[in-house]
Amino acid sequence: TAMEMIMVIESLGQWGEERAAEFLKTKGYRILERNYKNKIGEIDLVASDGKTLLFVEVKTRRSLAYGQPYESVTRHKQMKIARVAFVYLKHRCGTVDVNARFDVISIIRDESDQARIEYIPHAFDASGTF
Repeated sequence: TAMEMIMVIESLGQWGEERAAEFLKTKGYRILERNYKNKIGEIDLVASDGKTLLFVEVKTRRSLAYGQPYESVTRHKQMKIARVAFVYLKHRCGTVDVNARFDVISIIRDESDQARIEYIPHAFDASGTF
């Protein structure tokens, strides 16, 4: 049913976000937020290395049948993420004048439930978004 399909998609997304958070921690990043939401939209993960804030979009798929997961982070999606990040910075940091970047973590969940992770730091920027 459609509801079961939504649950499968939701749990795959949550599974991927958990793997992405674990991956970032192994790289020395601290996870500040998971699924940060405001009226504009959502950012999957917000992390920090102490100097730079990372706004991370996580895309998870079970196969490459529809292309690489990161390919679904379109320019429209990038602009939306950037607008959400702008609001996050104003409300959480009190300023937008901070070192920040937009990363994408692309994950394939294989048949044995292992994560094949492709990390794309500086995947896009916010220029021309506002």
